[in-house]
Amino acid sequence: MSTSQKTLLTGRILRFGADPFLSPPTEAIHVDEAILLDGELIVDIGSAATLADHHPETARIDFGNKIITPGFVDCHNHYAQTGIIASWGKRLIDWLNTYTFPEEMRFGDAAYAAEISERYLDLLISNGITSAAAFCTIHPESVDALFSAAETRGMRMTAGKVMMDRNAPDGLRDTAQSGYDQSKALIKSWAGHERLTYAVTPRFAPTSTPEQLEAAGALWSEHTDCAMQTHLSEQHEEIAWVKDLFPDDPDYLSVYERYGLCGPGAIMGHSIHLTDREIAALRDTGASVAHCPTSNAFIGSGMCDVTGLRAAGVPVGLATDVGGGSSFSMFATMRSAYEIGQLRGDALHPAQLWWLATAGSAAAMRHDDKIGRFAPGMEADLIILDPDATPVLAQRTQRAEDISDVLFALMILGDDRAIHQTWVNGKEMKGAI
Repeated sequence: MSTSQKTLLTGRILRFGADPFLSPPTEAIHVDEAILLDGELIVDIGSAATLADHHPETARIDFGNKIITPGFVDCHNHYAQTGIIASWGKRLIDWLNTYTFPEEMRFGDAAYAAEISERYLDLLISNGITSAAAFCTIHPESVDALFSAAETRGMRMTAGKVMMDRNAPDGLRDTAQSGYDQSKALIKSWAGHERLTYAVTPRFAPTSTPEQLEAAGALWSEHTDCAMQTHLSEQHEEIAWVKDLFPDDPDYLSVYERYGLCGPGAIMGHSIHLTDREIAALRDTGASVAHCPTSNAFIGSGMCDVTGLRAAGVPVGLATDVGGGSSFSMFATMRSAYEIGQLRGDALHPAQLWWLATAGSAAAMRHDDKIGRFAPGMEADLIILDPDATPVLAQRTQRAEDISDVLFALMILGDDRAIHQTWVNGKEMKGAI
């Protein structure tokens, strides 16, 4: 006989009734009073009195004026770059050579990979990020370490071994065959682990030969339940490099298309400097874009046209891109996305930014039927936010006119102190930071 694990949480429950890019943003947000959990799943949302009356024996936790929202979802980052976040002053290619590649060389050491995995996941949880899509390194040990640590926490995690067989240092390259074989072995090892998803992960076109891209495409076609993650059109120098390496392809995205690396489940990091043809191809194939605003500003890459992509029918999620991205905070990431929108003359509404950080990223990872929204049957990944966490935040939110105004204040003024609690898979978690 099973024992009920139901828990009733009361507070200000933030729920989206519609995609705020497809409907008026102010009409997309709803605030309810209570959410009912049964173990790892959401059972019901609604009136506190009604749910308490229908479930009188249920344990109740009252969060008062605090906001309960779906956990943040980070659809593109590099966990192996945790230790080099906030490294100074380089453009993309120099940044990789100076900081990224030397650090990633260390992940052949399983103990070091395990240490960084633990720290990285603790940082995510402390910042209210309950799910993420992460690049590992070329080392299978780096994948095993991250998946093992994520599974211990019960986190929904997407990750994969980087495939990279050229234009990288000695000791940080695989081959087309070894990249395929090691990735396939990792898929086999982690298949069936319910909250873990493998991602076929060619770093980006310049660091893979045509033979490796072909192998990556073949691997993805054999395992269509996997995700595929890579980078696209981050900087002009990178685009010119791709043109030199693949002169017969009309543009950057067409390289991935040619090798079967564009379609539903493909997450294209950055995607700033796109042609009209590329935008149409992303839409038509069902590939998604990971918008990485703090990284795009920090490394000087450019300003992604989020509104234009969404208007064209391209799915977009929000991402920290740590460690090119300058913060583990999704508040800071939303703030940067807002500022980049302002510079483009297009101020994203708080509801749109919050959607990108939750449901939008979940959809990019093909998990929007499980996370990113509150609805019966969805998984219980959630965060409790304190709008009075700091004096400056409290004085601003106490003047807020509506929930959108509160959310905006949290984005602009909030940090990890505003993350009162993080719940993963129906359990309260605390990072060890």
